[in-house]
Amino acid sequence: MGQVTSQVTSQVTSQVTGQAPQTTSADAGEAGLVRRALARDEAAIRAIMKANNRRLYRLARGILRHDAEAEDVVQETYVRAFTRLEDFRGESSLSTWLSRIAINESLGRLRRQRSSGVDVSSLAQHGLKAEIIPFPLASSDDPEKSMAQREIQQVVEHAIDELPEAFRLVFMTRVVEGMNIEETADLLGLKPETVKTRLHRARTMLRDNVERKIGPVVMEAFPFAGRRCDRLTEAVLKRLNDPT
Repeated sequence: MGQVTSQVTSQVTSQVTGQAPQTTSADAGEAGLVRRALARDEAAIRAIMKANNRRLYRLARGILRHDAEAEDVVQETYVRAFTRLEDFRGESSLSTWLSRIAINESLGRLRRQRSSGVDVSSLAQHGLKAEIIPFPLASSDDPEKSMAQREIQQVVEHAIDELPEAFRLVFMTRVVEGMNIEETADLLGLKPETVKTRLHRARTMLRDNVERKIGPVVMEAFPFAGRRCDRLTEAVLKRLNDPT
């Protein structure tokens, strides 16, 4: 995706030089969105945002570990990007360009928080929850199953939050957002080998963390107590006392 879309804006700039670039339909589609967004076409701006909302939110959330703060970063990213869209040269994909802005904004906020001694992530439970980018679980008519899914999701999210920053960002980019190794390396300014190493380490730490968290729960799996236990006991006794 990165190699394909990195050619998009070269088509836009070629309008100035008069050259006729070779394009694919995907290139032409995104190039058209860029041209229209430069002209402040609201439909084009909406399309770009909807295509990138989830990625930007997840990247910001992975760095800041705070829903509302991450949402704030996404909004700031778009404002900066659309007011400086003429700076986009197509050296990377539009998505990668937006992602770098979001990462830089997130890291800047993180540095300011640390210098002021405030850890926003520790305030997450008291802060406003992000609402513009919902990530619902698969629908289920079984309330117990839905509750179990939410509990598992919370365990995994907390475990990801507890990963060291360098490993957490690689994990969010590579696994949660599904970018390939080359895209992740390009976005984060790392060597592909470093991405692989950090991802392996992140998965190991995450697995160990999740196992520690769910260990006590697993020990209580498949309960057989209370009325079920009493009912079976009575049924067996009844059969023993009445062999016929």
